[in-house]
Amino acid sequence: MTPIRPAVRHDGVLPEDRHAFAIQSRYPVRNSGSGYMHVHQANDREATGALESLFEEVLLLRNAVAEARHAWDETGGAQGPAEGSLRNLSHYLALRRHDLRPLQRRLMWRGLSSLGRLESRVLPTLDAVLAALAAMAGRESAVAAPSEDAFFAGERRLRAATDVLFGPAPAKRRGRIMVTLPDTAADDPGLILDLARRGMDTARINCAHDDADAWRAMTRHIRAAEAATGRGLKILMDIAGPKVRTEAVFPEKAKVKPGDAIRLIASGVPAGTADVPFCVAVSLPAIVERVQVGDRFRCDDGKMSGRVESVAPGEAVIRIDQTRTGGTKLKPEKGINLPDTDLELSPLTAKDDGDLAAVIECADMIGYSFVSRPHDIDLLEDALRRHVETPRRLGVVAKIEQPRAVKNLPALIARVAASGRPFGVMIARGDLAAEIGFERLAEMQEEILWICEAASVPTIWATQVLEDLVKKGIPSRGEMTDAAMAARAECVMLNKGPSVGEAVSLLDGMLARMDAHMFKKTPTLRALKSWD
Repeated sequence: MTPIRPAVRHDGVLPEDRHAFAIQSRYPVRNSGSGYMHVHQANDREATGALESLFEEVLLLRNAVAEARHAWDETGGAQGPAEGSLRNLSHYLALRRHDLRPLQRRLMWRGLSSLGRLESRVLPTLDAVLAALAAMAGRESAVAAPSEDAFFAGERRLRAATDVLFGPAPAKRRGRIMVTLPDTAADDPGLILDLARRGMDTARINCAHDDADAWRAMTRHIRAAEAATGRGLKILMDIAGPKVRTEAVFPEKAKVKPGDAIRLIASGVPAGTADVPFCVAVSLPAIVERVQVGDRFRCDDGKMSGRVESVAPGEAVIRIDQTRTGGTKLKPEKGINLPDTDLELSPLTAKDDGDLAAVIECADMIGYSFVSRPHDIDLLEDALRRHVETPRRLGVVAKIEQPRAVKNLPALIARVAASGRPFGVMIARGDLAAEIGFERLAEMQEEILWICEAASVPTIWATQVLEDLVKKGIPSRGEMTDAAMAARAECVMLNKGPSVGEAVSLLDGMLARMDAHMFKKTPTLRALKSWD
């Protein structure tokens, strides 16, 4: 550890003398013979000792963070800015292994950084704190203070990565707006042109619906809108993945209530029995063979939940313990989540592989559903090479929908960084909430935002943003706050609906205004005019 040495200031005054002068100025000595001076000298020594102790504590933390290594750390395969981003991510995760709350409070009351906003600049922040502590203690720092350029390098990396993935930001806001196109967009170029004029930056095409001809038609309309508005528009094509859904149900649209039982069947026509009146065929028959008694079951984005009560060949019985007030309607084509069950499903299905030809032709980015392991990135790369020997530099957006994906997020980031592809993360809050539980969604989306900022990875805030406005024409108060908080992400996604154009216009203005107040976790203090 570098020894702490006295440092002479530019005016020739030793730091100890300068510090003593400052103390004397605040507490003037009226009678040097009274012992008053000795009291304040003792206090001064005590304060300096506390600062030196705090300096040593931060230095130990800094060195431990700098030396941390992780199993996923593949910076040897990453080039240029990606290498610096991965190194900062490694430092951030090492830092977050510690409970920093006592240290933060000791730093805050001295007017120093609380370390609470260092996601993009871990070592530069610690080095800046060390330099400030050393100056306050009248000592030379063991590490050099970062330059302004080095301190904000992580922000520049994130901004550059966002521009590569989504194109340049609009003039008046940092965040981009993504809109999921409805089926009718294939036959309605005016719809896409209107969305572009209102502020849409990226069009999302969901490959779980329609076909390649419809996707190509949407693409033509998007490029025409791009030319007409003079605005660059990106296309995200979301491959479907192995979505587990309800198929035929019995009785259809009947309401299920807590205490009811539902039989899941792998094959055949659903039918009720006296003890289990509800029955559902599932899109992936293998799931009924893999569930175990006690496994959690959620359906329709968590509107209905329960646990596996019994299993038998080709079927499983679910006992429902929670629904909407008054019950939840049983419907086909609703998503099923089994948080405790290892379904052993590849995120890339045969349908996805067939869809990739159109995706490569039309898209700027691939939305990768149910990705959860680094190996899943390799599967996609292999599939792209099967379709074209040298695929163009398509971006990849990993949809984070499962607990395993959250746990493996650093490894996913590292694997894509090694490939050199533009990369982003979609916080798919619908499936994520169904998998981890609604009560944990808020904290989990925060953690994903922090990790992605540390790694200079742009994020997409998705699922039910301004949902009431999009579907019903009037927003709720809660979703307005949610949309405002979405400004911390690099992109906000709106789903399709009859009033989606109005939602784009509202979000366009809201993101611009929020940019004047907040960047990520950092408040930006523009002049307030509400109290003139």
